[in-house]
Amino acid sequence: MSKSHSTLASFSYAFSGIKLALKNEPNLRIHLVIGIIAAALAYYLKFSRFEWIVLFFTIAFVFILELINTTLEAIVDIVSPRTRAKAKVAKDVSAAAVFVSAALSLIVGGFLFLPKIL
Repeated sequence: MSKSHSTLASFSYAFSGIKLALKNEPNLRIHLVIGIIAAALAYYLKFSRFEWIVLFFTIAFVFILELINTTLEAIVDIVSPRTRAKAKVAKDVSAAAVFVSAALSLIVGGFLFLPKIL
């Protein structure tokens, strides 16, 4: 498959996708706000480089899964506009992946923040 657009256009599409997702997905906005709060607290607590890396990967992991979930839901809606059992499975399992990542982020956050706060 040949590429019909420039690398710059690819970046434009990616940023457009992030903007669309933030506009249309309230849970993504919630994850973003929590991530910003976590980063601000990490700055205040003077996280080490390693702690910053773990924090950013954790925030990105949740954000990425939320974007994938949004994509999958849109595809399922296109392919299966009527409610179907398999479409529901796809959406629910995708949402579960986001939930598991968010739960994991709380655990990682506990390991990162609690020792510094206590």
